[in-house]
Amino acid sequence: MSDNKSIRSQEEKDLIINARKPEGELGDQLLDRMNESHESLARWGVSHLDIAKDDVILDIGCGGGVNVERFLKMTDNKVYGLDYSEVAVEKSTRLNQAAIDEGRCEIIQGSVSELPFEDNTFDIITGFETVYFWPDFINDSKEVRRVLKDDGIMFICNEAIPNEGDGRQKELIDLLEMKIYSEDQFDEYLREAGFSDIICFSKDGSDSVDRELVTGWICVIARK
Repeated sequence: MSDNKSIRSQEEKDLIINARKPEGELGDQLLDRMNESHESLARWGVSHLDIAKDDVILDIGCGGGVNVERFLKMTDNKVYGLDYSEVAVEKSTRLNQAAIDEGRCEIIQGSVSELPFEDNTFDIITGFETVYFWPDFINDSKEVRRVLKDDGIMFICNEAIPNEGDGRQKELIDLLEMKIYSEDQFDEYLREAGFSDIICFSKDGSDSVDRELVTGWICVIARK
């Protein structure tokens, strides 16, 4: 994010606010934009994951479904997507309809705070650009841990790190009621949630399509 940028128009605010929970036509437009602008971030983040062909994967906050589609190409097992936005669920379903018809994919509307899965279900659970909006990060991470198998991985990938001197970042935080976490905060909160072997990777974010919106890339791998 850049100090000399600001959210200038109501139209821009109306679009951006859909990042929290995409709704209606604007939400659909934002999901398309996010699919494109987050692609470099997602490819960089996933490069740090070791995905096996038999891994069962859940993508929380699946949005337009591109990461679900990505994981379907990386594992022969089932991939799930979950989002609390009806528009996101519909869009992700359309994108991955063939895999859904084959029984290899399931897209569900639901909340990270109350995951609709049994204990010890998944090998890997991912969250791309979504933990900013989780109601209670520590307790929600405990819920993620519950549905992970022993030795399973929780993976977080964000394109923002805290920058108190950044005016646009503050605007976005206020507008979206979002929380941006540092490496130290991720380490502290995930350990409190019961995770161990926590590793953080960071990058300057210069490969992002929307460079003015980015303070730096960060991904986190935490093991149950």
